[in-house]
Amino acid sequence: MSAAWRARSRDRQRHHAARGDYKEIRRRAHPKTRACRKGMKQMRSAVGIDLGGTNIKWGIVAEDGEVLLEGLVPTESERGPDELLNKLSAIAEQAVQSSTDLNIALDSVGIGTAGQVQRASGIVMGATATLPGWAGMPLGERIGRETGLPVVVDNDVNMIAIGEAWIGAGQEWEDFLCVALGTGVGGCWVSDRRVYGGREGYAGEFGHMIVSMGGRECSCGNRGCWESYASVTGLKKLAYEEWTGGPWEEPETLFQYAREGNIRALSIVTQYCEYVAAGLTGLIHIYNPSAIVLGGAIVAGQGTFLLERIQTLLNRQVMPVYQQPEPVAVVAAQLGRHAGVVGAALAALKR
Repeated sequence: MSAAWRARSRDRQRHHAARGDYKEIRRRAHPKTRACRKGMKQMRSAVGIDLGGTNIKWGIVAEDGEVLLEGLVPTESERGPDELLNKLSAIAEQAVQSSTDLNIALDSVGIGTAGQVQRASGIVMGATATLPGWAGMPLGERIGRETGLPVVVDNDVNMIAIGEAWIGAGQEWEDFLCVALGTGVGGCWVSDRRVYGGREGYAGEFGHMIVSMGGRECSCGNRGCWESYASVTGLKKLAYEEWTGGPWEEPETLFQYAREGNIRALSIVTQYCEYVAAGLTGLIHIYNPSAIVLGGAIVAGQGTFLLERIQTLLNRQVMPVYQQPEPVAVVAAQLGRHAGVVGAALAALKR
């Protein structure tokens, strides 16, 4: 790494720090980095970046999935796409600089982002209002130029699925569906640890299946999309419709009331599970998967209370022939808050 590159990287980081981009950054070094500093034999490592609507998570990840160093900064997409791209560049450069300081040899960079990504070029081809103006951003070319490393860019849920396939909940099956229930609903089909991308790499936008003609307005511009009902956003809308002024603020509180037997809360949770199961039933009939890996904060937070209700509905709704020799298993993603970062890094390492 040249002295000029180091100086440019430090200048860029000081610029972003002065604007407050890193004021909420949290970094944690894994104990394994001590071995790296002592000069022991190193595993291949990569930078993983998970671009979300609220925060950008990043980390340096070893090929066995261990997160050696991690950080978090606010996304602040309202500043515009150019500022967001500059922030991602600064994060990537900071990760490279940190790897040098810790004597970690980096192989590549992986980036997961919302929207539709052209894998070959690393360009974001489509995005919703969550990341305004993000379509057309040349992520792969820009980050590759700034870091001097190979860069892999893909949809954020695709990256989560790759992580789950290699070291998470999907290891047990040769094929599975990965569905993430968050602000929206994303998903993909995984076979032999590879994500099926379709003609241009945009396959898996399960959240934009229309399940209710003329239904709720969706961020994509259509009405009645599955994510308008099965996402956390959809759950909040349902709760406001069914329990206006109720003593809850977030879905966690609503689920707590349901666990305690509150009839209104139980009714809302039941309706929400029905919406989720309706979409999953269709996906099972289309893909005939071995399993479904469900991710997202709501799944991680509610665990079996949510999964058992969804599984019961699927066992009732899915055609019998699709449940042989046993019903399709619905399991929670295992990688938690690191899923996107780990998956992005592994995608880069296994490119």
